[in-house]
Amino acid sequence: MDEPASLHASPTQIPKIISIKTIAESPGLTSIPITYTFTPNPHDQVVSETDESLPVIDYSLLTSGTPDQRSKIIDHLGKACQDWGFFMVINHGVPESLMGSLIDTCRGFFDLPEEEKEEYRGKHVLDPIRCGTSFNASVEKVFFWKDFLKILSHPVFHSPSKPAGFRETSLEYSKKAREVARELLKGISENLGLEANYIEKALNLETGLQVMAANFYPPCPQPELAMGMPPHSDHGLLTFLIHNGISGLQVQHKGKWVNINGTPNSILVNVGDHLEIVSNGKHKSVLHRAVVNNKVTRISIATVQGPSLDSVVSPAPELLDSERNAPNYFGIKYKEYLELQQSSNLDGKCNLDRVRIRAV
Repeated sequence: MDEPASLHASPTQIPKIISIKTIAESPGLTSIPITYTFTPNPHDQVVSETDESLPVIDYSLLTSGTPDQRSKIIDHLGKACQDWGFFMVINHGVPESLMGSLIDTCRGFFDLPEEEKEEYRGKHVLDPIRCGTSFNASVEKVFFWKDFLKILSHPVFHSPSKPAGFRETSLEYSKKAREVARELLKGISENLGLEANYIEKALNLETGLQVMAANFYPPCPQPELAMGMPPHSDHGLLTFLIHNGISGLQVQHKGKWVNINGTPNSILVNVGDHLEIVSNGKHKSVLHRAVVNNKVTRISIATVQGPSLDSVVSPAPELLDSERNAPNYFGIKYKEYLELQQSSNLDGKCNLDRVRIRAV
């Protein structure tokens, strides 16, 4: 096919940034533009999802179990954070129908005509509604095979006006996600030997930032050359992930990449950079990435539960009692951390490394 010249711009040209949905739907597309081509890393290893079992947290035991059941699940939660940095939450009380509706309405947004989405083409990480392509296309040399929609859903809720039902569905889900996050963070606080409400109070979660990011990964004719999202860790305390049942998430565990799919009606949860800071490195944010396929569209929705923007996040003083337990990270205001991330490429844990005092 004859492709637009902008799709094969030379390295000295600034390519026109268009949605990946538009490119993927180009008639007769058989190869990807050079601006989306990554060099495969031969050292990356993927193991079968059947070889490793992701920890499963029964949320109902955390909130409604007997004291003994709750104690055991808190211990299990702490081990999941420490050993994996990723876990699957079941019996969380978020209706399956609500999660399905949210995925459907997000698909509806991506299906809107490009001109209707144009008003939300934000540039700043704290724009209340922002859609675009790749991650930070203004600084990236190679783009990622995805489009995104990000909304700030707390402390003030924002939503695009279309499609119909998006606002109501996303608002309900954001509220329920915060409830689940609050209880998980209580359990994590207790497991660290802190008061149950330590994280909630120290980081002002009542006005904590919640970001909902919908990701759209259309079929790719050369999935082995493209990347949906590169290896990275998330800002914030916890990230919740739901998806449309199409696999694509890979988590780094013991030096290898593991395929993670989750089970129906579960929520995948991972430790964020700021929980690593608060725990002084006991619970580490984990590298994960998104791969693409050549058959079907994958839609995922990641909801980041973070501190308030003005909170200075530093290791909990109660976890620092000697030279052996000295702080491993500098304190940093959450807002400053977000702006730091936005000004750079998404590359591993490079942003967390900037506030790291010593390796842990």
